[in-house]
Amino acid sequence: MLELKDLSCGYGQVLAVKNLSLTVGAGEVVALLGPNGAGKSSTLQCIAGHVKIRSGGVFFDGQDIGAASPEERVALGIAVAPEGRRLFSDLTVRENLIVGGYSRPRGREAANMKKVLDLFPRLAERMNAKGRTLSGGEQQMVTIGRALMAEPRCLLIDEVSLGLMPKNVDICYEAIGQLKRDGLSILLVEQNARRALETADQAAIMESGAMIWRGSAEAARNDPSLADLYLGAAGH
Repeated sequence: MLELKDLSCGYGQVLAVKNLSLTVGAGEVVALLGPNGAGKSSTLQCIAGHVKIRSGGVFFDGQDIGAASPEERVALGIAVAPEGRRLFSDLTVRENLIVGGYSRPRGREAANMKKVLDLFPRLAERMNAKGRTLSGGEQQMVTIGRALMAEPRCLLIDEVSLGLMPKNVDICYEAIGQLKRDGLSILLVEQNARRALETADQAAIMESGAMIWRGSAEAARNDPSLADLYLGAAGH
């Protein structure tokens, strides 16, 4: 569904990602791992259209979308739950979710909202709460829910567990597991390699902007050298 071919992208004169090739199949979860500064978030932002492609390409359903605007990519079926959540702090949970579905017909808003609340029942109790009053876990639920309101076929999630209590990490990963069972394609950037590899089908590891390993999540879990060198303690 999503394919990166020899993708290089960056900011100004700096290349953040160099000759990266990666695929995410229909209904597949791919974990994109590596140390801070490896280029993982830049990869997601490039797919979403916010970082300029220098060479190579981004393809969705076989179509080259390198020239498409971020809005056009959302319309095609790509949505992002960004690192840092980036909620509208003065808007309520309901309003933040509605903003996420701006590209879809208003007639589908209620059904999409129900899907989000089925996935994250806690949000049903917080619909009128302002974004700034939410806990970190609640903010992350809204961030994922906001992306789902766009009816994506491929969801990009950046640092789902960052700063969350273990209980909320569990809730978010249970939701990712359900989305996987529902057939959604997911590209997941995550520092908590152990949790990501429990859920993912495939894994890719980046370092200094380049891909240094790619294979099944099971192979990554069972490779001691990867755990020691690239995944940190979370990889064990």
